[in-house]
Amino acid sequence: MTEHDALVVFQDKKIRRIWHEHEWYFSVVDVVEALTDSPSPRQYWGVLKGRETQLLTSCLQLKLPSADGKYYATDCANTKNMFRIIQSIPSPKAEPFKQWLAQVGYERIEEIQNPELAQARMKELYKTKGYSDDWIEKRVRGIAVRQELTDEWDKRGVKKDREYAILTNEISKATFGKTVDEYKKFKGLEKENLRDHMDDLELIFTMLGEASTTKITKSRNAQGFVETKAAARKGGTIAGDARRKLELESRSNVVSPDNYLSEPEIQKRKRLQGKQT
Repeated sequence: MTEHDALVVFQDKKIRRIWHEHEWYFSVVDVVEALTDSPSPRQYWGVLKGRETQLLTSCLQLKLPSADGKYYATDCANTKNMFRIIQSIPSPKAEPFKQWLAQVGYERIEEIQNPELAQARMKELYKTKGYSDDWIEKRVRGIAVRQELTDEWDKRGVKKDREYAILTNEISKATFGKTVDEYKKFKGLEKENLRDHMDDLELIFTMLGEASTTKITKSRNAQGFVETKAAARKGGTIAGDARRKLELESRSNVVSPDNYLSEPEIQKRKRLQGKQT
């Protein structure tokens, strides 16, 4: 699952979700906020489940990202059980939210049966955010490369979250000379996704580092965290060596402090192309 899969939006309200046991589970607190506009959705949910204790049986505690970037156990419910919870929330938004919730679940089933739909929806999302077709193609390809790598890590006993983050930092450090957090700080980012603020070359070298790591991991049949960490460092080094050679020949840096916070990628691309003509 990509980082964009972890969030959906209902009427400008962000709803966190996680794919668990072949179906979507949604953050109950986020749904409460979306339906009630309560300034204290956690308290609202606390009162609701205190009054109707059977609602707790509809929830699972699953780890979701919080505003501080860390993951915390959060009350989550699947589509069926979320309908039950919604019945207990008096809100004029309830019916449209039910329709939206059903559609979100249906789209995921469609995407499993036809992965091209997932890519098409992802491309459309990036277009609406102001990215060019050239950038989108690289970004989507990078997501596929990343997925192949994490699939290998999963098969080889690497633990998700913390160990994934350490291995990703190994690749990033060897490729760009910066960990992910250092790179984000360099670009002036906070909660934003780093790769959504990379230019074409940064995306290409990210892919090279991760694709090289996948290749080395497979060829060495690396198992467990220690062996996959060594493969990650080697894969990143291959990309890092290529980056330095390009920087030497082009006399310009690949690693850039630029971001797309104030100017969309497609506008920045056109502006820079205009200067070159």
